[in-house]
Amino acid sequence: MSRVRAQGGITASFSCGIFIDAKDFLCRLLLHETCFHWQERKGNSWTLVLLVTSAAIGGTLQYGYNLAIMNAPTVFIQNFINETFLERWDMQLQDYQVTLIWTIIVSIFSFGGFAGALIAGPMTIHLGRKKCLLFNNVFLMTAALLALTSRAARSFEMILISRVLVGINAGISMNVQPMYFGESAPKHLRGAVSLSSAVYTAFGVVLGQVVGLREILGSEPCWHYLLASNAIPGLIQLLTLPLFPESPRYLLIDRGDKEACINALRRLRGCEVQSSELDEILQEQAETKGLRPSQPWELFTDRNIRWQLISVMVISSAMQLCGNDSIYFYAFYVFKEAGIPEEMIQYITIGTGACEFTACIMCNLLIERKGRRFMLMGGYVLMTGWAIVFTIALSFEHKVSWMPYLSMVCIFTYILSFGMGPAGVTGLLPTEIFNQTARPAAYMIAGSMMWLNLFVVGMIFPFLVSEFRQFCFVPFGAVCLVSALYVGLVLPETKGKTLPVITSEFHKLNFKGNEKQGASATQTHYQLGEVCYSTSL
Repeated sequence: MSRVRAQGGITASFSCGIFIDAKDFLCRLLLHETCFHWQERKGNSWTLVLLVTSAAIGGTLQYGYNLAIMNAPTVFIQNFINETFLERWDMQLQDYQVTLIWTIIVSIFSFGGFAGALIAGPMTIHLGRKKCLLFNNVFLMTAALLALTSRAARSFEMILISRVLVGINAGISMNVQPMYFGESAPKHLRGAVSLSSAVYTAFGVVLGQVVGLREILGSEPCWHYLLASNAIPGLIQLLTLPLFPESPRYLLIDRGDKEACINALRRLRGCEVQSSELDEILQEQAETKGLRPSQPWELFTDRNIRWQLISVMVISSAMQLCGNDSIYFYAFYVFKEAGIPEEMIQYITIGTGACEFTACIMCNLLIERKGRRFMLMGGYVLMTGWAIVFTIALSFEHKVSWMPYLSMVCIFTYILSFGMGPAGVTGLLPTEIFNQTARPAAYMIAGSMMWLNLFVVGMIFPFLVSEFRQFCFVPFGAVCLVSALYVGLVLPETKGKTLPVITSEFHKLNFKGNEKQGASATQTHYQLGEVCYSTSL
């Protein structure tokens, strides 16, 4: 018992240290381009930085963390399932039966995420972005309690239910957090701040892989503590997020509270509110006045947003059909197929998370310079190339001694390429191409596509590896190629553009060939924001 308490203390201290270090990290990294502006005007930048940290540490970090922690206890939970069946029904399961139950436990996370994506829209409308994230921790804490007590109760079904609830938590946070960030950030930092969701997802993967080491919580006596350790980031969010303001756009457009919106903007910007930013929000409020929030099925019948919806569905599906996240689910199977010794796999898998984390940081630095379209298309082009190289390496792994190492490099570079674009830009798009009334419904559709495809890929991935063997990444490479072509041929750039300008560009696609409809398209222009020198708070 003392050993377990010591490990829990180490984990808690480590998480708290991460929270403190993340403040400085985000200030230096995510907001580096405008730090000199803040120094000139002597504004307070910490509110936005800490809001991002607080929301993300209990939000998208959980998604990455819960993807990663299921890899380490694979053998222990499979043995637990077998022992449970033997105790209850005096029946020894076949290997394929244990693998099937284990696959369901892993993939049911995606089913919960799908449910979370569906309820996220109504929750954000009625509760707001911040309160929705806070309420979301109810699912997380319940899941942690079930996972913690499953071993004593001798019930693998409790693990199954726990994974569903954790999935609901992740499904809600993956939809609400990018929306919260996109609506709270200034236009010239909208991409970088929204992309921090992907940075924290990748950081959650690395954290889950480290905590899942045999030397920490990935051992046979402690695997149930590992599954329940996701409660610590959730607790940090519950203690810190109430200190920060609600989304300014939600306060003004959805609630009609102009004073609260101005106060929120003042706190988030560290200076008096810029008239241009407030005017833009007021303009969107005027355009949506009297309109109720759209339902998901209504978006499918609205020709004005046809290509916006198609783009979000294609990109959200591609994010999972490319197979990247399934590597975290089944890293053991992938590296074993690549010829890596089993005793080294748990250490090598940490490198996969570190690759995506590094790539997301690079993408964060580049996205406001290179743009969304370039990063997204470039990521999928690189993934296509590495999928081809990986297939060649697997084909010759038994003929050339160094081919297993090339296979391992391909996995790392595949994940690195994913983090350079698709990992972050995918979640940002609905914020930039849909207005306030359609945005929650758009995120519901995008999230549903993402989670459904993750469930499908998660279910078939181990069988794909075992049946296709050296050709297991060919389908994923094909998805990446098609996605790159779609982005290059259809998706317009959204960097630094206002919603009306982005809408006008999609308008040309939605009403292609109709000159009267297309005549209303406005000339592209950029608004990077004004420097505000007032220091009143």
